[in-house]
Amino acid sequence: MPVIAAEAALAAIDASISVAAFVQLARIHRHDQQHGWTRQKIFHFMIGLCNLVFLVYFVSTVIATCERWLCWVHGCGFVLMASPQILLLASFLLLLSFWVDLCHQTNDEDEEDTRTHHEALLDRTKIKPGIRAVDVRRRCCPGVQLGSRQKFVILVLLLSFVVTIAFAILIWIGRGENPIDSSLLKRVYLDVFSVVVLVLGVALACYGAILFSKMSKVRSETGSSEKRKVASLAAVSMICFSSSAILALVTNVPVLVCWYSTDEYIVNNAIILFMYYFIGSSIPSGFVLWVMKDIPHRQTVERPTQSRVVTLFRDRPSTTQDPQWRTAVTSSNKALKSSPI
Repeated sequence: MPVIAAEAALAAIDASISVAAFVQLARIHRHDQQHGWTRQKIFHFMIGLCNLVFLVYFVSTVIATCERWLCWVHGCGFVLMASPQILLLASFLLLLSFWVDLCHQTNDEDEEDTRTHHEALLDRTKIKPGIRAVDVRRRCCPGVQLGSRQKFVILVLLLSFVVTIAFAILIWIGRGENPIDSSLLKRVYLDVFSVVVLVLGVALACYGAILFSKMSKVRSETGSSEKRKVASLAAVSMICFSSSAILALVTNVPVLVCWYSTDEYIVNNAIILFMYYFIGSSIPSGFVLWVMKDIPHRQTVERPTQSRVVTLFRDRPSTTQDPQWRTAVTSSNKALKSSPI
């Protein structure tokens, strides 16, 4: 059956991405354990979890199709289908929130923070002096300080799951003889979610362009590669999310193919289903992992320089100082001031 073949291929792709994400997460955490949960680790965890749930969904769909599970058609499959999409949406909303924070920083903050790539994607959130975080949050997520936009992303994530469960309950009720149309509810959900994904892609493209222009004004040794990564991530997000959203709005195949496909259009629906998930989730997830694959540099501890009084003894008195000796002392003082050690 073409649909089962498409779902099996998607399951293999998602399994590969999930394994790569968790392996890379373990590698980064082993290299940098003292900073707790950084942005880089959070993105790897979210991408790995998202593709793991996609894997469970596709495998369960194949089993449900072969075993003809009735509950899968009337609610269970809908919840499991929407869950990884919500997690993927939350991952890129989190990326957008960090980019918005960077784009709305003041000029003073921009001058102080010139680590453009690690700020844009992998920056470790520092706890400001004078602010005491909750002890429970420190134990669970050390190194993470949530801003107002990140809290908004968490709220959107929770509300999305609540709405999904509400739609699933209505779809389950609609299986009986009542005015509720289950197929119409699925189409409404798909259309609303596709519009949200389309807006997210446009927002990532806009703020990626703003961040690219701000990074162009900062002189850095790795500035060109950092700008390319930000620009490419914004472009890939825009192309993939807009393409998958338009495909869903035009065809309605992704949410209906497993329930209402006919033999006449089964091949076309399988191709559209594969393209929808591969372009909308697999490519963005894999590209994020590729952009964030670099291991963060170990930070060296700067030792405070101690002022010392040095007394010089000369064997014979002299009325004038050697100009070369004065130049050497001046250059040595400047080197001590600029050196972190």
